[in-house]
Amino acid sequence: MPGLLRGIARTAVIAGTATAVSNRVSRRQAGRWARQEDEQYYDEQPVDEPEPEPAVDPMTAKLDQVRQLGELKSQGLITDAEFEVQKSKIFNS
Repeated sequence: MPGLLRGIARTAVIAGTATAVSNRVSRRQAGRWARQEDEQYYDEQPVDEPEPEPAVDPMTAKLDQVRQLGELKSQGLITDAEFEVQKSKIFNS
């Protein structure tokens, strides 16, 4: 009888180990398949490329800067002299 119990116990240990290893391999393989599916999904998605911004006319940009300077002057944040200096810098650049 002791030999029979020892054989049953050994079989149980071996079967338990085999089951644990098999489950771990299955989980690892499922994880690999899931990552591959995710990669394929993202590879198939269209890439949204930003539209190029329209070219800004240099004179329009300069006029916008002068308008902003005018607002600063009307708010009293810059003096008339500072406004004139900055305006000449903008138009001479």
